[in-house]
Amino acid sequence: MLTTGAVTPSHLLHATLRRIASGDPAVFTQRTVARAEMEAAAASRRYVEGRPLSMLDGVPVAWKDLFDVQGEVTRAGSSVLDDGPALRDAELVRRIAACGAVTTGKLNMTEFAFSGLGLNPHFGTPRNPWSHGEDRIPGGSSSGSAVAVALGLVPIAIGTDTSGSVRIPAAFNGVVGFKPSGGRWPLEGAFPLSRTLDTAGVLTRTVADAVVVDAAACGLSPSEVLPHTDGRIRLVVPTNAVWESVDADVARNFEEAVRRLEDFGVGIEHRRLPVLDEVLSVASRHGALVVKEAFELHRSRLASPDAERMDPRVRTRMLLGSHMSAASEAIVRQARLDLIDAMADLFDGTTFVAYPTVAIAAPLLGPLELDDHLFATTNMLVLRNTLIGSFLDWCGISIPNGFDDNGIPTGFLLSGGPGSDHALLALANRIEAVIRGGQSFDFIRHNHS
Repeated sequence: MLTTGAVTPSHLLHATLRRIASGDPAVFTQRTVARAEMEAAAASRRYVEGRPLSMLDGVPVAWKDLFDVQGEVTRAGSSVLDDGPALRDAELVRRIAACGAVTTGKLNMTEFAFSGLGLNPHFGTPRNPWSHGEDRIPGGSSSGSAVAVALGLVPIAIGTDTSGSVRIPAAFNGVVGFKPSGGRWPLEGAFPLSRTLDTAGVLTRTVADAVVVDAAACGLSPSEVLPHTDGRIRLVVPTNAVWESVDADVARNFEEAVRRLEDFGVGIEHRRLPVLDEVLSVASRHGALVVKEAFELHRSRLASPDAERMDPRVRTRMLLGSHMSAASEAIVRQARLDLIDAMADLFDGTTFVAYPTVAIAAPLLGPLELDDHLFATTNMLVLRNTLIGSFLDWCGISIPNGFDDNGIPTGFLLSGGPGSDHALLALANRIEAVIRGGQSFDFIRHNHS
């Protein structure tokens, strides 16, 4: 529409800002109206002159509130973090803005990105748009990012993913969520959780949109990211580790998608992948690396009066990192390297791993707000499938693949080995329609047709 002149970036921005203002107030924590208007006006001039910067020129984008945006305070979902307005854009913000994207604001998130459920007692919890009555969780920690895209407030939202924080909310909200391999996208100027496991990521409506954003983040053209692929593909479906406590509807949707892929000509291999069990076992026996690194990052804050102003569940989980010894941390770090090496032979450029993104569809919000034990057990179940790929430095993309009996979306997680992002995105683009099975995940059209 921008290219044909059917809409200008400025008109698109004004419509976007109206939608944001009339939507769930817990989705956006800040709106960068003045900056957006300047960026949209500049993009409008470029289109009139026939020289758009890229496929992102004039396209609205919003940012999880742990990326620095010049002139705005980065709060990371917390009421205790206020280092003053950022002096400059985070590197990823700079790269996306340099492609002409219009920065509309900052998005809500779990405090300090430390939960897979998306609850935030400080700024409110964004409501999962597929709730159908009683509120359901959005998933986290990139909660506002997923809801903003699902509601059609913006077509692109940038989040982060340490143990599943892009892929989980993507699955819960019926959108696409792409987590690149570690180091593929820059994290300078993004408030950290785990310096070892953090990655940036993107939530979009389609795989093609994720490809465009990945290209911009890497300084490439979309054609460089998305080479032509029509060769034989093999998907390995693990028979272990990821299936305990999986909802029947989640399993059904995954199995139906696998059958469609097989009919499409994708080779399917069901087999045990012992490394997946070992990832979970290492964390169980020695502790989670993300918890240790979060504790070290926030050690002084946890020992200060600010600790009482933090989300108690975030604070409690961070404090568990104090129990992880240096010896245990060293064991976990070495195990990670060994397990990544152990999986290297599986990924040959044509082989990928597939299983449900999350074991359950988005649960009701109310019971989780009231029950700390239920919150903790649900959080671990929700994180389990995605944290495996994070620990092994897999790139991964969650694609909507159906609804449960309550009309709540489920997700199909497609993962590739470290550094196989190009091949993963090419495959995901090729088989997205097959995974979706012809179902519409357009919330606006679905609910207001």
